[in-house]
Amino acid sequence: MPSAHPFGLTGKHVLVTGAGGGLGRAIVSAFVAAGALVSGADRDMAQLSDMPLHHRLAFDITDAAACRAAIAELSGAGAIPDVLVNNAGASRADSLASLEEQGLWDSELATNLTGAYNVTAPVTKLWGERGGAIVFTSSVNALTHYGNPAYAAAKAGLIAYARALAVELGCKGVRANVVAPGSVRTAAWDHRDAKVLQDAARYYPIGRIIAPEDVANTIVFLASPLAAGISGAVVPVDGGLMAGNVPFVREIIGCDI
Repeated sequence: MPSAHPFGLTGKHVLVTGAGGGLGRAIVSAFVAAGALVSGADRDMAQLSDMPLHHRLAFDITDAAACRAAIAELSGAGAIPDVLVNNAGASRADSLASLEEQGLWDSELATNLTGAYNVTAPVTKLWGERGGAIVFTSSVNALTHYGNPAYAAAKAGLIAYARALAVELGCKGVRANVVAPGSVRTAAWDHRDAKVLQDAARYYPIGRIIAPEDVANTIVFLASPLAAGISGAVVPVDGGLMAGNVPFVREIIGCDI
């Protein structure tokens, strides 16, 4: 039976990691609205309790054995994901100096890069020849430097990993793509002064930072049959941030924008 939703995801199983965070919740909501059956994973089961999920999984993505067990649990429940969204990630070290002081290099790479591998490897093994779609949440930090060096290195690594999957597993029906969001308004910004968000907006050609829904809708598209010809791509969801430097054009060049 053809899908009732134009994205063609009705009845498809989707697994979203980091589902309990601000961006994760938006991703889950977008897939549910597209008719998908969504399972959510997070480190803390309590984060998932109020969400419209078919399966709730609590595990640490840096623990490879726990990841394999969770994917096996989904498979045993007849919910092998058709779509995997590697969204989980975090950063605590804003600069090289803070990275050295806190000794966070290994943990940030484990959380933001190795963790995605730990989840993806058992999923693609289950897929065999059936194929599926993978979307990674990277960052504009992977494309140019905005601080958070270990996080940025890990997010850049996701791009290389996604391209490897796209090339080596494309013949088995696997598509792998990456979204690279700019600053997304989630609770991760709550520890900063509100003025920081206002200041950040001046760098975005669209005049605002990114909403979680902006990223979520792009992920749904990339995961859907509408994007069947797209694999190995990196899509900035950044309101034009990577297109050019608005303050420079305004203040140095003198354009009235």
